[in-house]
Amino acid sequence: MSTHAAVTEDGAPAMGSGLSVLDATAMLVGVVVGIGIFGFPPLVAQHAWSPASYMAMWTAGGLLMLVGALCYAELGSAYPDTGGEYTFLVQAWGRKLGMLFAWARGTIIQTGAIAAVAFIFGDYAQRLLPLGGQGPAWYAALVVAVLTAVNMAGTLESRLLQRLLTLATVLAMLMIAIAGLMLPGAAGLDAAPGVATPDVATPDGAAALVSPAGPASLAGSLGMGMVFVLLTYGGWNEAAYLSGEIRDVRRNMSRVLLLGSLVVTAIYLLVNLAYLRVFGLHGLRGSQAVGADMMSLLAGSWAAVLLSLVVCCTALGTINACIFTGARVYHALGRDVPALHSLAAWRSRGATPARALALQGAITLLLIWFGAVSEGGLQAMVAYTAPVFWLFMLLTALAVIVLRRRDGAHTRSFRVPLYPLTPLLFAATCLALFLASARYAGAGAWLGLLVLAAGLPLLWLRKGDAAKG
Repeated sequence: MSTHAAVTEDGAPAMGSGLSVLDATAMLVGVVVGIGIFGFPPLVAQHAWSPASYMAMWTAGGLLMLVGALCYAELGSAYPDTGGEYTFLVQAWGRKLGMLFAWARGTIIQTGAIAAVAFIFGDYAQRLLPLGGQGPAWYAALVVAVLTAVNMAGTLESRLLQRLLTLATVLAMLMIAIAGLMLPGAAGLDAAPGVATPDVATPDGAAALVSPAGPASLAGSLGMGMVFVLLTYGGWNEAAYLSGEIRDVRRNMSRVLLLGSLVVTAIYLLVNLAYLRVFGLHGLRGSQAVGADMMSLLAGSWAAVLLSLVVCCTALGTINACIFTGARVYHALGRDVPALHSLAAWRSRGATPARALALQGAITLLLIWFGAVSEGGLQAMVAYTAPVFWLFMLLTALAVIVLRRRDGAHTRSFRVPLYPLTPLLFAATCLALFLASARYAGAGAWLGLLVLAAGLPLLWLRKGDAAKG
Protein backbone atom coordinates (compact mmCIF):
# COMPACT_ATOMS: atom_id res chain seq x y z
CA MET A 1 0.00 0.00 0.00
CA SER A 2 1.32 3.44 -0.88
CA THR A 3 2.21 5.71 1.98
CA HIS A 4 1.46 8.85 -0.04
CA ALA A 5 -1.81 10.74 -0.16
CA ALA A 6 -4.21 9.99 -2.98
CA VAL A 7 -4.83 12.66 -5.58
CA THR A 8 -7.86 13.77 -7.56
CA GLU A 9 -8.16 13.97 -11.34
CA ASP A 10 -6.81 17.54 -11.43
CA GLY A 11 -3.75 16.47 -9.50
CA ALA A 12 -4.68 17.98 -6.14
CA PRO A 13 -4.64 15.81 -3.03
CA ALA A 14 -7.90 14.03 -2.38
CA MET A 15 -9.95 15.39 0.46
CA GLY A 16 -9.65 13.36 3.61
CA SER A 17 -6.47 11.56 2.54
CA GLY A 18 -3.81 14.07 3.55
CA LEU A 19 -2.93 15.86 6.77
CA SER A 20 -4.17 14.75 10.17
CA VAL A 21 -5.15 17.19 12.91
CA LEU A 22 -1.74 16.57 14.49
CA ASP A 23 0.11 17.29 11.23
CA ALA A 24 -1.78 20.53 10.57
CA THR A 25 -1.48 21.70 14.18
CA ALA A 26 2.27 21.04 14.08
CA MET A 27 2.49 23.21 10.95
CA LEU A 28 0.55 26.02 12.61
CA VAL A 29 2.54 25.94 15.86
CA GLY A 30 5.80 25.66 13.90
CA VAL A 31 5.04 28.86 12.00
CA VAL A 32 3.81 30.93 14.95
CA VAL A 33 6.25 29.94 17.70
CA GLY A 34 9.16 31.77 16.20
CA ILE A 35 12.13 33.80 17.28
CA GLY A 36 9.98 36.86 17.89
CA ILE A 37 9.55 35.61 21.46
CA PHE A 38 13.27 36.33 21.94
CA GLY A 39 13.04 39.85 20.55
CA PHE A 40 9.69 41.53 21.18
CA PRO A 41 9.02 41.04 24.96
CA PRO A 42 11.32 43.95 26.01
CA LEU A 43 9.51 46.22 23.54
CA VAL A 44 6.15 45.15 24.96
CA ALA A 45 7.46 45.73 28.50
CA GLN A 46 8.38 49.33 27.59
CA HIS A 47 4.68 49.96 26.98
CA ALA A 48 3.38 48.16 30.09
CA TRP A 49 2.83 50.05 33.35
CA SER A 50 2.79 46.96 35.59
CA PRO A 51 3.53 43.20 35.43
CA ALA A 52 -0.23 42.57 35.37
CA SER A 53 -0.72 44.86 32.35
CA TYR A 54 2.24 43.19 30.62
CA MET A 55 0.68 39.75 30.99
CA ALA A 56 -2.74 41.16 30.09
CA MET A 57 -1.38 42.30 26.73
CA TRP A 58 0.00 38.84 25.97
CA THR A 59 -3.29 37.26 27.02
CA ALA A 60 -5.20 39.71 24.81
CA GLY A 61 -2.90 38.80 21.92
CA GLY A 62 -3.79 35.15 22.36
CA LEU A 63 -7.50 36.01 22.43
CA LEU A 64 -7.20 38.10 19.26
CA MET A 65 -5.35 35.22 17.60
CA LEU A 66 -8.29 33.02 18.64
CA VAL A 67 -10.76 35.52 17.15
CA GLY A 68 -8.87 35.43 13.85
CA ALA A 69 -8.70 31.64 14.00
CA LEU A 70 -12.48 31.43 14.43
CA CYS A 71 -12.96 33.54 11.29
CA TYR A 72 -10.52 31.40 9.33
CA ALA A 73 -12.16 28.24 10.64
CA GLU A 74 -15.47 29.29 9.07
CA LEU A 75 -13.83 30.22 5.76
CA GLY A 76 -11.58 27.15 5.64
CA SER A 77 -14.33 24.66 6.45
CA ALA A 78 -16.80 26.28 4.04
CA TYR A 79 -14.34 26.73 1.13
CA PRO A 80 -11.59 24.14 1.63
CA ASP A 81 -8.86 24.57 -0.95
CA THR A 82 -5.08 24.52 -1.20
CA GLY A 83 -5.23 28.19 -2.22
CA GLY A 84 -6.22 29.22 1.31
CA GLU A 85 -6.64 33.00 1.54
CA TYR A 86 -6.41 33.27 -2.25
CA THR A 87 -9.57 31.18 -2.53
CA PHE A 88 -11.37 33.15 0.20
CA LEU A 89 -10.53 36.45 -1.49
CA VAL A 90 -11.62 35.19 -4.91
CA GLN A 91 -14.94 34.00 -3.51
CA ALA A 92 -15.59 37.30 -1.71
CA TRP A 93 -13.99 39.98 -3.90
CA GLY A 94 -13.50 38.41 -7.33
CA ARG A 95 -10.75 36.78 -9.36
CA LYS A 96 -8.74 39.93 -10.03
CA LEU A 97 -8.18 40.74 -6.38
CA GLY A 98 -7.29 37.10 -5.77
CA MET A 99 -4.66 37.25 -8.49
CA LEU A 100 -3.20 40.43 -7.03
CA PHE A 101 -2.98 38.71 -3.64
CA ALA A 102 -1.25 35.70 -5.19
CA TRP A 103 1.32 38.06 -6.72
CA ALA A 104 1.83 39.80 -3.37
CA ARG A 105 2.20 36.54 -1.48
CA GLY A 106 4.67 35.16 -3.99
CA THR A 107 6.87 38.26 -4.30
CA ILE A 108 6.45 40.05 -0.98
CA ILE A 109 4.73 38.27 1.88
CA GLN A 110 5.73 34.60 1.95
CA THR A 111 9.04 34.59 0.10
CA GLY A 112 10.20 37.64 2.07
CA ALA A 113 9.27 35.95 5.33
CA ILE A 114 11.09 32.73 4.40
CA ALA A 115 14.20 34.66 3.36
CA ALA A 116 14.18 36.74 6.55
CA VAL A 117 13.93 33.74 8.87
CA ALA A 118 16.55 31.93 6.76
CA PHE A 119 18.96 34.83 7.33
CA ILE A 120 18.36 34.65 11.07
CA PHE A 121 19.02 30.90 10.95
CA GLY A 122 22.23 31.76 9.11
CA ASP A 123 23.25 34.31 11.76
CA TYR A 124 23.03 31.73 14.53
CA ALA A 125 24.43 28.82 12.49
CA GLN A 126 27.42 31.06 11.71
CA ARG A 127 28.16 31.23 15.43
CA LEU A 128 28.26 27.46 15.68
CA LEU A 129 30.30 26.86 12.51
CA PRO A 130 31.63 30.01 10.76
CA LEU A 131 31.72 29.99 6.95
CA GLY A 132 33.43 33.32 6.35
CA GLY A 133 32.14 36.83 5.80
CA GLN A 134 29.09 35.73 3.79
CA GLY A 135 28.46 32.74 6.04
CA PRO A 136 24.91 33.75 7.09
CA ALA A 137 23.87 34.15 3.44
CA TRP A 138 25.36 30.77 2.51
CA TYR A 139 23.56 29.11 5.42
CA ALA A 140 20.31 30.88 4.48
CA ALA A 141 20.52 29.73 0.86
CA LEU A 142 21.47 26.19 1.91
CA VAL A 143 18.59 25.75 4.35
CA VAL A 144 16.04 27.08 1.82
CA ALA A 145 17.39 24.77 -0.88
CA VAL A 146 17.44 21.70 1.38
CA LEU A 147 13.98 22.23 2.87
CA THR A 148 12.51 23.01 -0.55
CA ALA A 149 13.97 19.71 -1.79
CA VAL A 150 12.45 17.86 1.20
CA ASN A 151 9.03 19.35 0.42
CA MET A 152 9.40 18.47 -3.27
CA ALA A 153 10.18 14.89 -2.26
CA GLY A 154 6.72 14.56 -0.79
CA THR A 155 4.12 15.71 1.67
CA LEU A 156 4.81 12.74 3.94
CA GLU A 157 8.49 13.64 4.30
CA SER A 158 7.82 17.33 4.97
CA ARG A 159 5.11 16.72 7.54
CA LEU A 160 7.18 14.15 9.45
CA LEU A 161 10.05 16.63 9.55
CA GLN A 162 7.64 19.32 10.76
CA ARG A 163 6.42 17.10 13.59
CA LEU A 164 9.99 16.62 14.79
CA LEU A 165 10.94 20.29 14.49
CA THR A 166 7.76 21.50 16.20
CA LEU A 167 8.17 18.95 19.02
CA ALA A 168 11.77 20.07 19.55
CA THR A 169 10.75 23.75 19.52
CA VAL A 170 7.89 23.26 21.98
CA LEU A 171 10.07 21.21 24.33
CA ALA A 172 12.83 23.82 24.19
CA MET A 173 10.37 26.64 24.95
CA LEU A 174 8.84 24.69 27.82
CA MET A 175 12.28 23.92 29.27
CA ILE A 176 13.19 27.62 29.13
CA ALA A 177 9.88 28.59 30.74
CA ILE A 178 10.06 25.98 33.50
CA ALA A 179 13.70 26.72 34.27
CA GLY A 180 12.95 30.45 34.34
CA LEU A 181 10.02 29.94 36.69
CA MET A 182 12.24 27.91 39.01
CA LEU A 183 15.01 30.52 39.14
CA PRO A 184 14.92 33.08 41.98
CA GLY A 185 12.91 36.16 41.07
CA ALA A 186 14.82 39.34 40.23
CA ALA A 187 12.07 41.95 40.02
CA GLY A 188 13.36 45.45 39.51
CA LEU A 189 16.90 44.41 38.60
CA ASP A 190 18.60 45.44 35.40
CA ALA A 191 18.83 42.80 32.72
CA ALA A 192 21.71 40.39 33.09
CA PRO A 193 24.52 40.82 30.59
CA GLY A 194 24.20 38.44 27.73
CA VAL A 195 25.17 37.72 24.18
CA ALA A 196 23.81 40.25 21.72
CA THR A 197 21.42 38.89 19.15
CA PRO A 198 20.83 40.09 15.59
CA ASP A 199 17.62 41.77 14.51
CA VAL A 200 14.63 39.52 14.95
CA ALA A 201 11.75 39.01 12.53
CA THR A 202 8.43 37.24 12.90
CA PRO A 203 7.28 34.45 10.56
CA ASP A 204 4.88 36.72 8.78
CA GLY A 205 7.77 38.94 7.77
CA ALA A 206 7.10 41.97 9.94
CA ALA A 207 10.22 43.76 11.06
CA ALA A 208 11.42 44.11 14.64
CA LEU A 209 10.58 47.79 14.74
CA VAL A 210 12.20 50.09 17.25
CA SER A 211 9.78 51.38 19.86
CA PRO A 212 9.45 55.15 20.12
CA ALA A 213 10.46 56.67 23.43
CA GLY A 214 7.49 56.84 25.77
CA PRO A 215 3.95 57.15 24.36
CA ALA A 216 2.08 60.26 25.46
CA SER A 217 -1.06 58.48 26.57
CA LEU A 218 -2.26 55.26 28.11
CA ALA A 219 -4.13 54.38 24.91
CA GLY A 220 -1.00 54.99 22.83
CA SER A 221 1.07 52.86 25.16
CA LEU A 222 -1.41 50.00 25.03
CA GLY A 223 -1.74 50.27 21.26
CA MET A 224 1.98 50.11 20.53
CA GLY A 225 2.46 47.29 23.03
CA MET A 226 -0.24 45.30 21.25
CA VAL A 227 1.44 45.90 17.88
CA PHE A 228 4.53 44.05 19.11
CA VAL A 229 2.47 41.36 20.82
CA LEU A 230 0.51 40.62 17.64
CA LEU A 231 3.69 40.59 15.56
CA THR A 232 4.95 37.82 17.84
CA TYR A 233 1.70 35.88 17.39
CA GLY A 234 1.85 36.33 13.60
CA GLY A 235 1.74 33.42 11.16
CA TRP A 236 -1.26 31.43 12.44
CA ASN A 237 -3.15 32.25 9.22
CA GLU A 238 -0.88 29.84 7.33
CA ALA A 239 -3.28 27.08 8.40
CA ALA A 240 -5.63 28.37 5.69
CA TYR A 241 -3.35 26.82 3.05
CA LEU A 242 -3.78 23.40 4.61
CA SER A 243 -7.57 23.38 4.26
CA GLY A 244 -7.40 21.56 0.93
CA GLU A 245 -5.32 18.75 2.45
CA ILE A 246 -6.74 18.22 5.95
CA ARG A 247 -8.67 15.01 6.47
CA ASP A 248 -12.39 15.63 7.00
CA VAL A 249 -11.70 19.36 6.73
CA ARG A 250 -15.25 20.50 7.47
CA ARG A 251 -14.97 18.95 10.91
CA ASN A 252 -11.24 19.27 11.60
CA MET A 253 -10.38 22.78 10.35
CA SER A 254 -11.81 24.42 13.46
CA ARG A 255 -10.05 21.85 15.65
CA VAL A 256 -6.67 22.61 14.10
CA LEU A 257 -7.03 26.37 14.49
CA LEU A 258 -8.43 26.22 18.02
CA LEU A 259 -5.92 23.65 19.25
CA GLY A 260 -3.02 25.49 17.64
CA SER A 261 -4.14 28.81 19.13
CA LEU A 262 -4.35 27.32 22.62
CA VAL A 263 -0.92 25.68 22.38
CA VAL A 264 0.76 28.87 21.14
CA THR A 265 -0.94 31.06 23.74
CA ALA A 266 0.00 28.69 26.56
CA ILE A 267 3.66 28.62 25.47
CA TYR A 268 3.90 32.40 25.16
CA LEU A 269 2.24 33.01 28.53
CA LEU A 270 4.60 30.57 30.27
CA VAL A 271 7.71 32.06 28.65
CA ASN A 272 6.65 35.60 29.52
CA LEU A 273 5.88 34.62 33.12
CA ALA A 274 9.41 33.24 33.26
CA TYR A 275 10.82 36.50 31.86
CA LEU A 276 8.98 38.51 34.52
CA ARG A 277 10.11 36.20 37.32
CA VAL A 278 13.77 36.33 36.28
CA PHE A 279 14.12 39.99 35.27
CA GLY A 280 11.10 41.82 36.65
CA LEU A 281 9.34 44.37 34.47
CA HIS A 282 12.07 47.00 34.89
CA GLY A 283 14.84 44.57 34.02
CA LEU A 284 12.89 43.25 31.05
CA ARG A 285 12.49 46.78 29.69
CA GLY A 286 16.25 47.28 29.76
CA SER A 287 17.20 43.97 28.16
CA GLN A 288 18.62 44.30 24.66
CA ALA A 289 18.72 40.53 24.15
CA VAL A 290 16.29 38.84 26.51
CA GLY A 291 16.86 35.39 25.02
CA ALA A 292 20.62 35.66 25.50
CA ASP A 293 20.15 37.10 28.98
CA MET A 294 17.89 34.21 29.98
CA MET A 295 20.26 31.64 28.51
CA SER A 296 23.25 33.12 30.36
CA LEU A 297 21.38 32.56 33.62
CA LEU A 298 20.30 29.06 32.68
CA ALA A 299 23.49 27.78 31.05
CA GLY A 300 26.34 30.08 32.07
CA SER A 301 29.25 29.88 29.67
CA TRP A 302 27.27 27.59 27.36
CA ALA A 303 24.59 30.25 26.89
CA ALA A 304 25.64 31.30 23.37
CA VAL A 305 25.73 27.72 22.08
CA LEU A 306 22.41 26.81 23.70
CA LEU A 307 20.71 29.95 22.40
CA SER A 308 22.04 29.33 18.89
CA LEU A 309 20.74 25.76 18.92
CA VAL A 310 17.29 26.79 20.16
CA VAL A 311 16.97 29.59 17.60
CA CYS A 312 18.20 27.37 14.76
CA CYS A 313 15.66 24.69 15.66
CA THR A 314 12.87 27.26 15.90
CA ALA A 315 13.87 28.84 12.58
CA LEU A 316 13.98 25.48 10.81
CA GLY A 317 10.44 24.70 11.91
CA THR A 318 9.22 28.10 10.73
CA ILE A 319 10.98 27.88 7.35
CA ASN A 320 9.76 24.34 6.64
CA ALA A 321 6.14 25.19 7.50
CA CYS A 322 6.25 28.40 5.45
CA ILE A 323 7.70 26.56 2.44
CA PHE A 324 4.99 23.90 2.73
CA THR A 325 2.08 26.35 2.92
CA GLY A 326 3.55 29.04 0.65
CA ALA A 327 3.70 26.96 -2.52
CA ARG A 328 -0.01 26.11 -2.33
CA VAL A 329 -1.05 29.54 -3.59
CA TYR A 330 1.07 29.11 -6.76
CA HIS A 331 -0.78 25.86 -7.40
CA ALA A 332 -4.16 27.55 -6.99
CA LEU A 333 -3.12 30.45 -9.25
CA GLY A 334 -1.92 28.08 -11.97
CA ARG A 335 -5.17 26.14 -11.74
CA ASP A 336 -7.26 29.30 -12.27
CA VAL A 337 -5.14 31.21 -14.82
CA PRO A 338 -4.62 29.38 -18.16
CA ALA A 339 -1.41 31.28 -18.93
CA LEU A 340 0.11 29.94 -15.69
CA HIS A 341 -1.33 26.44 -15.92
CA SER A 342 2.06 24.74 -15.54
CA LEU A 343 2.17 25.86 -11.91
CA ALA A 344 -0.92 23.77 -11.15
CA ALA A 345 0.92 20.48 -11.73
CA TRP A 346 0.62 18.29 -8.65
CA ARG A 347 3.04 15.36 -8.68
CA SER A 348 1.19 12.19 -7.72
CA ARG A 349 4.33 10.63 -6.32
CA GLY A 350 4.64 12.43 -3.01
CA ALA A 351 1.39 14.37 -3.46
CA THR A 352 3.22 17.69 -3.72
CA PRO A 353 3.10 20.80 -5.99
CA ALA A 354 6.70 20.34 -7.17
CA ARG A 355 6.77 23.14 -9.77
CA ALA A 356 5.21 25.64 -7.40
CA LEU A 357 7.75 24.71 -4.73
CA ALA A 358 10.60 25.14 -7.21
CA LEU A 359 9.38 28.60 -8.25
CA GLN A 360 8.94 29.70 -4.65
CA GLY A 361 12.43 28.46 -3.81
CA ALA A 362 13.94 30.34 -6.75
CA ILE A 363 12.28 33.64 -5.75
CA THR A 364 13.38 33.17 -2.14
CA LEU A 365 16.97 32.54 -3.20
CA LEU A 366 16.89 35.77 -5.23
CA LEU A 367 15.76 37.66 -2.15
CA ILE A 368 18.55 36.06 -0.12
CA TRP A 369 21.05 37.19 -2.76
CA PHE A 370 19.59 40.70 -2.58
CA GLY A 371 19.90 40.72 1.20
CA ALA A 372 23.50 39.51 0.98
CA VAL A 373 24.68 42.22 -1.44
CA SER A 374 22.64 45.13 -0.04
CA GLU A 375 23.62 47.02 3.06
CA GLY A 376 20.65 46.75 5.40
CA GLY A 377 18.88 44.68 2.74
CA LEU A 378 17.48 42.23 5.28
CA GLN A 379 15.78 44.94 7.35
CA ALA A 380 14.24 46.56 4.26
CA MET A 381 13.13 43.18 2.90
CA VAL A 382 11.49 42.28 6.21
CA ALA A 383 9.90 45.68 6.83
CA TYR A 384 8.21 46.03 3.45
CA THR A 385 6.12 42.88 3.89
CA ALA A 386 4.07 44.07 6.88
CA PRO A 387 1.67 46.68 5.36
CA VAL A 388 0.83 44.45 2.39
CA PHE A 389 0.30 41.45 4.69
CA TRP A 390 -2.13 43.26 7.00
CA LEU A 391 -3.97 44.87 4.07
CA PHE A 392 -4.91 41.49 2.60
CA MET A 393 -5.68 40.01 6.02
CA LEU A 394 -8.11 42.91 6.54
CA LEU A 395 -9.86 41.97 3.29
CA THR A 396 -9.93 38.32 4.39
CA ALA A 397 -11.57 39.28 7.68
CA LEU A 398 -14.25 41.24 5.83
CA ALA A 399 -14.73 38.26 3.50
CA VAL A 400 -16.50 36.44 6.34
CA ILE A 401 -19.25 39.08 6.30
CA VAL A 402 -19.36 39.42 2.50
CA LEU A 403 -19.73 35.66 1.97
CA ARG A 404 -22.36 35.32 4.69
CA ARG A 405 -24.49 37.87 2.82
CA ARG A 406 -23.72 36.78 -0.75
CA ASP A 407 -23.50 33.01 -0.27
CA GLY A 408 -25.60 32.42 2.82
CA ALA A 409 -27.01 29.13 1.52
CA HIS A 410 -23.53 27.60 1.25
CA THR A 411 -22.91 24.74 3.68
CA ARG A 412 -21.01 25.90 6.75
CA SER A 413 -20.09 23.16 9.19
CA PHE A 414 -18.59 25.81 11.47
CA ARG A 415 -19.91 29.31 12.03
CA VAL A 416 -17.95 31.96 13.86
CA PRO A 417 -19.65 32.75 17.19
CA LEU A 418 -20.94 36.24 18.04
CA TYR A 419 -21.25 37.15 14.35
CA PRO A 420 -20.80 39.89 13.11
CA LEU A 421 -18.89 41.25 16.13
CA THR A 422 -16.13 38.64 15.82
CA PRO A 423 -15.11 39.35 12.19
CA LEU A 424 -15.51 43.10 12.76
CA LEU A 425 -13.14 42.95 15.75
CA PHE A 426 -10.67 40.96 13.67
CA ALA A 427 -10.95 43.45 10.79
CA ALA A 428 -10.42 46.42 13.11
CA THR A 429 -7.28 44.76 14.52
CA CYS A 430 -5.92 44.20 10.99
CA LEU A 431 -6.64 47.81 10.03
CA ALA A 432 -4.82 49.10 13.12
CA LEU A 433 -1.80 46.92 12.36
CA PHE A 434 -1.79 47.99 8.71
CA LEU A 435 -1.68 51.66 9.74
CA ALA A 436 0.92 51.07 12.46
CA SER A 437 3.22 49.01 10.23
CA ALA A 438 2.92 51.53 7.38
CA ARG A 439 3.83 54.32 9.78
CA TYR A 440 6.88 52.66 11.32
CA ALA A 441 8.17 50.74 8.31
CA GLY A 442 8.93 54.02 6.54
CA ALA A 443 10.37 53.64 3.05
CA GLY A 444 10.00 49.87 3.28
CA ALA A 445 6.22 50.25 3.27
CA TRP A 446 6.31 52.21 0.01
CA LEU A 447 8.62 49.63 -1.53
CA GLY A 448 6.15 46.87 -0.70
CA LEU A 449 3.26 48.84 -2.18
CA LEU A 450 5.28 49.53 -5.34
CA VAL A 451 6.00 45.82 -5.77
CA LEU A 452 2.30 45.16 -5.22
CA ALA A 453 1.43 47.65 -7.96
CA ALA A 454 3.93 45.95 -10.27
CA GLY A 455 1.65 42.90 -10.23
CA LEU A 456 -1.27 44.76 -11.83
CA PRO A 457 -0.38 43.54 -15.38
CA LEU A 458 -1.24 40.02 -14.19
CA LEU A 459 -4.89 41.03 -14.22
CA TRP A 460 -4.82 41.14 -18.01
CA LEU A 461 -3.73 37.50 -18.23
CA ARG A 462 -7.36 36.52 -17.74
CA LYS A 463 -8.67 38.84 -20.46
CA GLY A 464 -11.37 36.95 -22.28
CA ASP A 465 -11.95 34.51 -19.40
CA ALA A 466 -15.15 34.62 -17.44
CA ALA A 467 -14.51 36.74 -14.37
CA LYS A 468 -15.84 35.58 -11.05
CA GLY A 469 -17.45 37.99 -8.67
